Amino acid sequence: MIPPKPPSRPDKVSLLRYLRLFRQDILSAQPARLYRAWMAEFRTPFFRSYLINQPDLVKTVLKDRPMAFPKSGRIAEGLRPLLGESVFLTNGAKWLRQRRIIDPAFEGGRLRETFPAMWQASQAARARLRSRAGDTVEIEEQTSHAAADIIFRTLFSIPIEDDLASRVFHEFRAYQRSQPIVNLAAFLPLPRFVPRFHRADTKASARRIRALITELTEARQREIAAGTAPDDLATKIMTTRDPVTGETFTTDEMVDQVAIFFLAGHETSASALAWALYLLATHPEWQDKVAAEAQRLGESADFADMAKLRITRDVFRETLRLYPPVPMMVRETCGGQQFRGRVLPKGAQVVLSPWHQHRHERLWERPDEFDPSRWGSENGKQCAREAYMPFSAGPRVCPGAGFAMVEGPLLLALLMRDLRFSPVLKRVPEPVAFLTVRARSGIHLKVAFR
Repeated sequence: MIPPKPPSRPDKVSLLRYLRLFRQDILSAQPARLYRAWMAEFRTPFFRSYLINQPDLVKTVLKDRPMAFPKSGRIAEGLRPLLGESVFLTNGAKWLRQRRIIDPAFEGGRLRETFPAMWQASQAARARLRSRAGDTVEIEEQTSHAAADIIFRTLFSIPIEDDLASRVFHEFRAYQRSQPIVNLAAFLPLPRFVPRFHRADTKASARRIRALITELTEARQREIAAGTAPDDLATKIMTTRDPVTGETFTTDEMVDQVAIFFLAGHETSASALAWALYLLATHPEWQDKVAAEAQRLGESADFADMAKLRITRDVFRETLRLYPPVPMMVRETCGGQQFRGRVLPKGAQVVLSPWHQHRHERLWERPDEFDPSRWGSENGKQCAREAYMPFSAGPRVCPGAGFAMVEGPLLLALLMRDLRFSPVLKRVPEPVAFLTVRARSGIHLKVAFR
């Protein structure tokens, strides 16, 4: 067994070292004590932030009083060149309007309708990896390809091989490696009108991606007007009217939303799938269990067959616990708040970290171990309710959470059904935070037929 190399956990970190590590990779900057603390305060000359791990306080922020803790504008600065005013970044009335239009597209019945496209994309991914049997494969590239294919088929009814889809995919690959999850310059006390020093290549890549998405969106608008548009997620979102105002999204608004759908549905899924394959490769007993379960799927499964993949679902849940694609979420206090006897001033940053809470030593039994069976234990059930948030929680929970929990187990099952994955000696992946939790030098696995 070759366990993944965990990020370093220094016991003490000076402010200067913290900023250096933070700039390199936010996971490496986290001291060991944060995996035991209920709450921690960080003070700098520019801002004050509080990491919250205590379950009832996390619940207060995400579920009980979410409007008192809006999304942090500082964090939004790092992603705005690509995401604009997408639902991932907005707050208040604008966010409420966006969710009223978006949420109907991801209701339960729509998952059943999108399943055939997921199945086709998963079969295509299986075929690509079958052709590599006997090789050592960089698996993140493969899962990125598969997740992008699923998004394009379900959102726009086109496969990844489509020329425009392929260009968007390759631009996202470049953007993902150039853009950190947090732009450190966003934390400097600069007025809003002062540029935030985004890298030139990052801004250029974001412009190219948005131009390509605009092409897709305008083409779909023409199809909707002509009555020839397919009944997919893009059509559903673009034709849904806000029940309060009666308005639909403009082209620019739709481009913002497609950008976050692609980022959330492609980038996060690719991250989770790659780590799941690595964990199964390093735990062959669980790989065999998933393969045995997958044998029950036919060559033309339907949505109801997903109920047969209970072990595979638990494997995917455990992967999301250990390697949550979005490791940290940042909110901002609107007014003075008091947590654990401390007053949080207005404008303070409140950090909610799945990365820390999912590995918290006072919450989980054996927090750093991969054990999908934990979800049947009392500790696992309690933590699932109180300390598990890979998709956030409350009103701002990811609208595509149900989509991801079908896509992930389905793809894992189809790949394991007739392929075996094994780790490569001296190629132990080290998790780091780019846009999502990825491996610093990729994840390399040997692929063979069963």
